[in-house]
Amino acid sequence: METIRPYRPEDRDRIRHICLVNAGNPRTKKQQRFILTTYCDYYLEYEPDNCFVAANDADEAVGYIYCAENHALFAKRFEGVFLPRAADLGEAKQKAARDSYAAHRRFAAEFPAHMHIDILADYQRKGLGSRLVDTLAEHLRAKGIPGLMLTVGAGNIKGINFYKKYGFEELERKAGDVAMGLRL
Repeated sequence: METIRPYRPEDRDRIRHICLVNAGNPRTKKQQRFILTTYCDYYLEYEPDNCFVAANDADEAVGYIYCAENHALFAKRFEGVFLPRAADLGEAKQKAARDSYAAHRRFAAEFPAHMHIDILADYQRKGLGSRLVDTLAEHLRAKGIPGLMLTVGAGNIKGINFYKKYGFEELERKAGDVAMGLRL
């Protein structure tokens, strides 16, 4: 039976691997660096206390959920640390990284926290997603965070249905993404 537990530094490589696998296994080092810079490394480096892992019987990460609990602080760090890391990826990739958090800026007053979740395919549809969201939501409630949001691809019908079933509401549809929020 898989367990949900806090992130540990030794999980880092597995988490990064899961992030890349679920992003379609980008082939080039530049594509991989873009994904990890934009969607992974900030959370592990700056907010590890807001990271939780689904672990298999061998205690290996098979999924994760992590979040930034304060969008203003996230934006400052992301712009100051992570976008410069992607400078050699080109202006278009830097713009794409910045734009990936545009909805978060618009809804930050009501939903200051935003999350990412990924689970390896062999471990999906086992209730791990709900257990990970439960863990993070309870963690954020205890901190007095009023709302949590995410963006999901508009074509990811299974994902959208999961979030709606969980209680997330649709906030907007824009540029192929759906922004969803959960009041805590």
